[in-house]
Amino acid sequence: MTGKHLTYADSGVDIKQEETTIKALTGQMTYKRTGLGAPLTDIGHYAGLIDFGEYALAMATDGVGSKVLIANEMERWNTVGIDCVAMNVNDLLAVGIEPLSFVDYLALEKHSENFAEQIGEGLVKGAEMSRMTIVGGETATLPEIVNGFDLAGTCLGMVKKDEIITGEKVKLGDVVVGIPSSGVHSNGYTLVRRIIKESKYSYHDPFPNNPSTTIGDELLIPTRIYMEVLDVVKECEVHGLAHITGSGLLKLARVTDLGFDLYDPIEPNDIFKFLQSEGGVTDLEMYKTFNMGMGFLIILPEADAEKAASMTGGKIVGKIVESGIKVRDLVIEQV
Repeated sequence: MTGKHLTYADSGVDIKQEETTIKALTGQMTYKRTGLGAPLTDIGHYAGLIDFGEYALAMATDGVGSKVLIANEMERWNTVGIDCVAMNVNDLLAVGIEPLSFVDYLALEKHSENFAEQIGEGLVKGAEMSRMTIVGGETATLPEIVNGFDLAGTCLGMVKKDEIITGEKVKLGDVVVGIPSSGVHSNGYTLVRRIIKESKYSYHDPFPNNPSTTIGDELLIPTRIYMEVLDVVKECEVHGLAHITGSGLLKLARVTDLGFDLYDPIEPNDIFKFLQSEGGVTDLEMYKTFNMGMGFLIILPEADAEKAASMTGGKIVGKIVESGIKVRDLVIEQV
C-alpha cells in the first residue's frame, strides 16, 4: 500500500468541479429547434433525444479517456475501439434505445505501423457486438495538441416515442437488478494510473489476483456492451435504466429523484480490490468513482425482477426507497 488514501480529485479529476463546468457550458445552450428535430429531453440525461415524427432519434457521444495511456504502455490497441463503442452504446441502452450507426474520431500525435489496424479491429468488433454499422469518421494529426492519441465517437439510435425510458415511472418498492461489469470499463483511469504509479507494480507485472495475466492486460479488458437490456425492455415492465460510468453510483441521480437501497450489491471484481488496497482508497471513494462490479442497473416491478436477472446474468441488488443512495450501510449520497 502507498500509505495514502488516494482520491479521484487528488489524481486530477474533481467530479464536483466537472459538474460546475458542465453547468456553465450547458447554461449557454438556450436555442431550441422546433418541429421535426425538436429536443425531447433536457441536456443531462444519458442520451439526447429529438423528435422524428412517430419516432425519437437519440445521440450519445463519448471517448475512451486516459485508458488509452495504458494501451500505449502495453503497445496493444485492439480493445480500446470496443471501449469507444461501448461507452456510447451503453448510454443509448440506458434510455431503452437500439443503436443504429456510429462515427469515430481519432486524433493522433503521429502515425505508426500497425496502430490504426488495431484501432479498427476494436471498433468493428464493438460495432458487431452492438449490431450496428460504422458509417464514417474523422482522423486528425495534431502533434502540437495531442500526446499519443485520443479516440472518441458518436452513436445514433432510434426508438418509438412511447417506448422511451427516462425514469419517470420509477416508484417506491421497485426492485433494482444489477448486471455484472467486465472490470473497470473506461472510467476512473486517472485514479487507476495514480495508484499504479505510486505502487511497487508496473503494468507489465503479473496481476497478483491472477498471475496468468498482467496488471496492464487486466486494466485493458474492454467495457461490456449490455445489448441484452433491449430484450429485457421488450419482455418486462422496465421503469428505469442506469449505465454506471464516471462518478460511480452517483450516476443514479440521473434516473430518479427517489433513492436506492442496494442491500446486496454484486461482489466487486478482483481488480477493484487490488486497486483499493494499493491506493488505500476508501469504500466511499471507490463507489463514487468506479462501477465496482455493477456496470448497469435495471429498475422494474418485483414481479419482473427475477426474469430480468436471469436474462442478463445479473441479480437483484436492491430496491427503490424515498431518498439517498446506499450500498449496504455505506451512504453514497444523502438527501
